[in-house]
Amino acid sequence: MRRPELRSPLARAVTPVVAGLGFFAVLGLILWATAALMAGEQSQSTTFSPDRLPVGNIKNWAASIDENGPVIFPGLGTTTGERTLVLDHNGTNVEKGWVVYYAYPADRDPNCAVEQVTGSSNFVDCEGRTIDVTELAPPTNGEYPIIEDRRNLFIDLGDRPGDSIVPAG
Repeated sequence: MRRPELRSPLARAVTPVVAGLGFFAVLGLILWATAALMAGEQSQSTTFSPDRLPVGNIKNWAASIDENGPVIFPGLGTTTGERTLVLDHNGTNVEKGWVVYYAYPADRDPNCAVEQVTGSSNFVDCEGRTIDVTELAPPTNGEYPIIEDRRNLFIDLGDRPGDSIVPAG
């Protein structure tokens, strides 16, 4: 069986161009479909952040918090900064006593952000009140501290089914 032959010069010139345009059109459709699929999944999850925030060595962070007060982690997992967390440690056992709060008073909404009084566990809220770290809002989206290998501290940024790690506390 003989292969088809293009006999006219016009056919021999146009056919490769049309084939190339067709190839790039198909490639473009595949890339567009992939981007649309990824954008659809992304709209369900509003962040590009990891599920856990690695904080570091528990001894170093416990010593820092004892000396300088709780640590503020601004805008975790959001592009607007609405989930600012405060990490605190209570007690002398570095493996226990880790607590996470939101950076606004428990009796106010997230629009009432707090500022830390330098070197202490006190905060000033949007109304000028001085409050203790324990008066901050507890997390509602499952954020909690995790200790791994008895030395590494992480903050879980949200509850997910199937987690088997027990929160530190």
